[in-house]
Amino acid sequence: MHIVVVGLSHRTAPVEVREKLSIPDQTIPDSLKALKAFNDILEVSILSTCNRLEIYALVKDKNIGISSIKEFISKYSGVNFEDLNPHLFDFKQEEAVLHLMKVSAGLDSLVLGEGQILSQVKKMMRLGQENQSTGPILNRLLSQSVSTGKKVRSETNLGTGAVSISSAAVELAQLKIGQENGVDGLVTLESEKVLVVGAGRMSRLLITHLKSKGCNHLILINRNIDRAKNLAGDFPDLKILCKGLNELDENISISSLVFTSTASEEPLIDLERIEKINLNNKLKFIDIGVPRNISSDVKHHQFVKSFDVDDLQEVVSRNQEFRQKIAQEAESLVKEERIIFLEWWASLEAVPVINKLRSDLELIRKEELQKALSRMGPDFSARERKVVEALTKGIINKILHTPVTKLRSPQSREERQASLKIVEKLFSLVDDEQIS
Repeated sequence: MHIVVVGLSHRTAPVEVREKLSIPDQTIPDSLKALKAFNDILEVSILSTCNRLEIYALVKDKNIGISSIKEFISKYSGVNFEDLNPHLFDFKQEEAVLHLMKVSAGLDSLVLGEGQILSQVKKMMRLGQENQSTGPILNRLLSQSVSTGKKVRSETNLGTGAVSISSAAVELAQLKIGQENGVDGLVTLESEKVLVVGAGRMSRLLITHLKSKGCNHLILINRNIDRAKNLAGDFPDLKILCKGLNELDENISISSLVFTSTASEEPLIDLERIEKINLNNKLKFIDIGVPRNISSDVKHHQFVKSFDVDDLQEVVSRNQEFRQKIAQEAESLVKEERIIFLEWWASLEAVPVINKLRSDLELIRKEELQKALSRMGPDFSARERKVVEALTKGIINKILHTPVTKLRSPQSREERQASLKIVEKLFSLVDDEQIS
């Protein structure tokens, strides 16, 4: 068996490719079912975020397994394999384990150390378990990856002051407004007429950062206006006017800065729509939705500037050098955790032999116990029988403890295989022909 991962991210594919491969939560159960239908895939889990789609699997044959996953991705996205393949990466075994742990720790994020990815890995684990697509191997890997992410954030400064996608979007707005006004740096958003479209987690973070950067009032639009009002209620010190999606056009017309972050699979705003709106201000769109909420053709409007998640790199690069130094410390922790997982994985090779040895000794124990009890006669009480049975079980466990511990301890594969052969031969666990 092998652990593999196939996917693409902000490092390998532009947003126009990533948005075609985004798998929303409601379709993940069907996607997991489709992947499990491949004969070579034993366990599988999906990580789908605005910056990546990654499919982790336990497979019988690593090459066939990777091909099966790529086939699924191409079919799901509707993108020809020849066009898609240059953007895909795949890792096997040690590299796959290391990659997931780095992702969970925030070391592979657009913004180094961002915290949201850890909750997304937790959700990947939960969805895999709920849909019964993961088993003991991936559950162990995912669980250890989550704990590794927590460990990195608690034992290093990587997460301290780390910006999120949402905060980077707000900072990008500050930077662009400053550049237009001849200011080299970030400016306050106090005078901006701000519109936020969407009322999910990303929008919550957006509003938090907008408030900290000087925004004192904004319009919040969402398809479900009650959800927008609930979100607005969490910011009592900020004046938030909630509107329904049917009022989008008239509110765009009075805005100067629009942030979008919705789960819509199709663009909400395109050039045709903007051209029908009587704009009262020069307008900036910052779209952090994937799939994108704003069509790329909006950039052709003379009074509009539009930015998406790939444009955040301009902001991220400003403090990347400092964070890279901290990341080196974090990466050493991740590599240690990889070794721990791989040692556990290697120890699984001993499990069949250990189980066979335990089974054979248990059979002997029961046979000898039955002989002894039959000689004791009817005067032997039930309580005494339980005591004797517990005694014999304890003896077996004591005998097995040292060899089992040795067989499962960290060691080279050659050393473990040599030990397993000795145990198999000494206890006649396999035929002599199999040993030779």
